[in-house]
Amino acid sequence: MIKVLKDDRAETPDTQLVLLTQQGDRSSFGELYRRYHKRVRSTLYQLCGEYLLDDLEQEVFLRVWKGLPKLREASYFATWIYRITWNVASDRRRHLAKSRRWRQKQEAEIFSVELAREEHFASDCASRPQDSPDLMQLHYQDLVQRGLQNLSLEHRAVLVLHDLEDVAQKEIAEILNIPLGTVKSRLFHARKAIRKFLQEQGASL
Repeated sequence: MIKVLKDDRAETPDTQLVLLTQQGDRSSFGELYRRYHKRVRSTLYQLCGEYLLDDLEQEVFLRVWKGLPKLREASYFATWIYRITWNVASDRRRHLAKSRRWRQKQEAEIFSVELAREEHFASDCASRPQDSPDLMQLHYQDLVQRGLQNLSLEHRAVLVLHDLEDVAQKEIAEILNIPLGTVKSRLFHARKAIRKFLQEQGASL
């Protein structure tokens, strides 16, 4: 096993770290994690939200650890880890879609109760001086996150990877396994939708 000092490893290229990890060097994998976990976590947050974010990040790097021995092109690592992140996010969204269906019946049953509460709250507020709308207190990043939630996962992924994670369009096409023209089209429509949402909220890109 090739041993790399900690200070040297921080300057070691990704490709070399991948090769060392494939030889069983856990410290090299730790360095890969240090370099990529913030990007992975940010992408997962933008795609799936904050709920179970730690679990999703752990799932990504578990798949990375298990899959690294089979990665033939070490130079492909950055694209590959984004693809795994996308797959984990997609699996999460499919799970949510299934669970959402059985919740719909329960939500319908309590709708009338919630509606009554809202009507009572509105009546109570009408008798008091109006405060500034809560929306005006939201951070700009929160507005962007809300806007992303209005996009389909496919359009959201392209926008997040390109505009927020600074991934090249060609690489996004490889990550999502779609034509470059589709990336360009989705990016155009996603930006247009986000811009419209922010303008409606009194903000702009």
